Amino acid sequence: MPDEARLDRELEGLRIDRSAARRGRRGKLSTVWIVIGVSLVAVLAGWRIAALLGGSLEVETLRVSAPRAGSAGRAVVLQAAGYVVPHYRIEVASKVVGRVKWMGVEKGDKVKSGDPIVRLEDDEYQARLHESVGSLESSVARLKELEAGSRPEEVRRARANLSEARAQLGRATLDLERATGLWKQAIASKEDFDRAQHERDALAERVESLARTLELLEIGPRIEHIEAAAAEVKRAEGIVAYNRTLVDATVIRAPVTGTVLERNVEVGELVTTGFVGDRGAKGYVVAMADLQDIQVELDISQDDFARVFMSQAAIVATDAYRDREYQGRVVEISPEADRQKATVQVKVQILQPDELIRPEMNANVAFFAPEEGQRSAAGAERSTPLVTIPASAVRDDGSVFLLIDGQAVRREVRVARRTSAGVEIETGLSGGEEVILDPPEGLQDGQSVERREA
Repeated sequence: MPDEARLDRELEGLRIDRSAARRGRRGKLSTVWIVIGVSLVAVLAGWRIAALLGGSLEVETLRVSAPRAGSAGRAVVLQAAGYVVPHYRIEVASKVVGRVKWMGVEKGDKVKSGDPIVRLEDDEYQARLHESVGSLESSVARLKELEAGSRPEEVRRARANLSEARAQLGRATLDLERATGLWKQAIASKEDFDRAQHERDALAERVESLARTLELLEIGPRIEHIEAAAAEVKRAEGIVAYNRTLVDATVIRAPVTGTVLERNVEVGELVTTGFVGDRGAKGYVVAMADLQDIQVELDISQDDFARVFMSQAAIVATDAYRDREYQGRVVEISPEADRQKATVQVKVQILQPDELIRPEMNANVAFFAPEEGQRSAAGAERSTPLVTIPASAVRDDGSVFLLIDGQAVRREVRVARRTSAGVEIETGLSGGEEVILDPPEGLQDGQSVERREA
């Protein structure tokens, strides 16, 4: 047993400790990664120091727009962007249901008020009109007959019939008298007496009837019958007028003088006045507007709304023609704000538009300060125009960096106010400068910089 214990101790001394080896390798790997990380930090720091000392940093810049001012030196208190819209966009619809027979305009055509633009098939409406015209003529003839009264021939005939009946009544009266005497003398029978009396009574009733007929013919028709016939004529005239309007409505005409903005139907398509489907009947044929009566629609932030007032003068410029400016005036301010966007809709009328400015164009509007006697909503005027730059260009210490001759030049500025469009600079910038956006934290005055290519 002692020998076995000694042998176990010797074998235990010869066993290799593998856990220690693993700990050694893990320690070496950690050291290697630490060295690599320190090296990368040193390289980056060296590159940063080199850039700051002698290299050129790439920066993003923006050219500051000069503030607009009127010909009399009036200052611009607010600049905003919007869209050109027609004052009134008219979707010309049809009064009747029908299939398009003729289409007379294309998109962009100029039309005058009353010009035909679409014709619909009118066979059914023409048939209804002809039927109503026939009914009207019949009613008119009946009224004329009643108003004219009885003809002289009818009166003479009635008088002759009455005279003849009276003569027959006289003979029947004589026959009755003879039959009465013979019956009393028992010469004639009771039957002969009854027959004579019946004939005399019948002729007496006929004479009375013919006398009333002659009287009515001499007097003429009753006033109630004439009035009823006249009312029937008016009803027939109304039906004719209605059917004629339906026939006229098959020719759709331009309601105003303007330009066709959209053509919505083609020949053969059905135009309806009721339900409208995506691929079924169309609810309107064209959309048009007067392009001499156009406006710019803008959403003004509630922060800037105090600078806008009715009849305020403005200058309008489009992105398509930046060198052209149009005189404008505020003509509409929405009575309510948009809670979701925190804006108020404002419309500026373009006073003298030309053919270059078109609906749905982007437009920039510069609002002028109030004239003498005018007051804005805030009751304040601004004497000098201001420039606006992005908020990212202004540092916390109230300065900006300009790119001048390849160098970053620090300049102190005074911020008038911050708006949704950017930061308004009261002093320090006059327009035309190239400011650096998001200047790096370590950027120094006079350091070499390069404009970053877009």
